Amino acid sequence: MTQFEELPEGCIATVLSRTTPIDACRLSVVSNTFRSAADSDAVWNQFLPSDSQFMDSIISNSPPLANVPSKKALYLALSDRPIIIDNGLKSFQLDRKSGKICYMLAARSLSIAWVDDKRYWEWISMPNSRFPKVAKLHIVCWLDIRGMINMHDLSPNTQYAAYLVFNLINASGFHNPNSPVEISVDVEGGRRSTKNVYLDPTVEDRSHNREVGLQQTSVRNDGWLEIEIGEFFNPGLEDEEVQMNVKETNDYSSKMGLFVEGIEVRPK
Repeated sequence: MTQFEELPEGCIATVLSRTTPIDACRLSVVSNTFRSAADSDAVWNQFLPSDSQFMDSIISNSPPLANVPSKKALYLALSDRPIIIDNGLKSFQLDRKSGKICYMLAARSLSIAWVDDKRYWEWISMPNSRFPKVAKLHIVCWLDIRGMINMHDLSPNTQYAAYLVFNLINASGFHNPNSPVEISVDVEGGRRSTKNVYLDPTVEDRSHNREVGLQQTSVRNDGWLEIEIGEFFNPGLEDEEVQMNVKETNDYSSKMGLFVEGIEVRPK
């Protein structure tokens, strides 16, 4: 009986193209034939977004990508670091393990109450941000941040989560354990998920005598903080809008020192 690794390389490539990027990498160590098949364009082209016009637009935003030697190299480049698109309003990246599409909506593309009034907010550059500008909060008593993305732009049949990407520097107004921030995800025509969280990771939840913020707010590899806003499933069937909300409108005390980079949407 012919062993699997003795099959023609093209047959092995067809099988590997129906797995996942991480599976293809693992199986490449089986034999030289497997390695050659696992590195082939036929396999990695299946892991890239299928819309050629979309891929051309992504590559046009990062000219060095046009010179990568293979589809595998292109995949690794797209999953290695975010590509800034839409004139700095959004970033695109592939999830390294699954190949699923990830986006971050820059603060400039979000709806932020009073963001254009310099008494309350300011647009500044920060060296550790992927975007040209982030939103710096001077002072407000009413925090209201909203972002929106269409499911058509995301990978189908995928469970996603949305995250607020932010920082707190010399902040105040976010320490009151009696006034958590409400975060929610609304899917058009679907269910709304809402929960209360503390953006400040040091706030102790007195009602449960535990530090809820420490469990929910995490430090990212890029140095920013993030907190999960909510989850949603993308069946990939219709053009449906997903709205992500962050607000604190019950406590009218002054809030300041919040820096908003954006909202990231990535596979759960």
